[in-house]
Amino acid sequence: MNKAEKTRQFIIEKTAPIFNVKGYSGTSINDMIEATGLTKGSIYGNFRNKDEVALAAFDFNLKKMFTAVQAEMDAQKSVKEKLLVYVRIYENFLTYPFPEGGCPILNTSIEADDTHPPLRQKAADAIYAWKNKIEALLKKGVADNELSADIDPEDVAITLIALVEGGIMISKVTGKLQYRKSIMRAVKKMIDDL
Repeated sequence: MNKAEKTRQFIIEKTAPIFNVKGYSGTSINDMIEATGLTKGSIYGNFRNKDEVALAAFDFNLKKMFTAVQAEMDAQKSVKEKLLVYVRIYENFLTYPFPEGGCPILNTSIEADDTHPPLRQKAADAIYAWKNKIEALLKKGVADNELSADIDPEDVAITLIALVEGGIMISKVTGKLQYRKSIMRAVKKMIDDL
């Protein structure tokens, strides 16, 4: 990496937690200056604008989240065990190397659905990628006779995502951890019944 690339990466790494916690609208240039120790000119000398920093920060947070999940999945053998990784991680995500502020897909989706089309698209693309990954796992499970041939992989995948993300959202909004744990038990039952 050359100096400019290192500086860009430094800015992304330092601002990513702020964007994930405060959101796009809540993150100011002063927040970025404080996090990086750089001047406004240094930040905008490496990025055209706040949008470009936010999009790069989303990508960074998403990669961090997916890397944590993939590392756990790689340690599992069966499709069901791989799917149950979602239950373990999202039930206890504070113990995993997740981005500060939690799931960037959920955080970004809530804020950007009506206000920031490029961020909204990033979140939508992340959901599609996640759905496709789960769908591929489910198809493998059916092909290997581990899962019932009667399942609809796309329906199961999107339902699993909705339950996981919904559980996080409900728990965060109400401040009740037991709601997330209850929903994760339902996700576990759904996976066990496949």
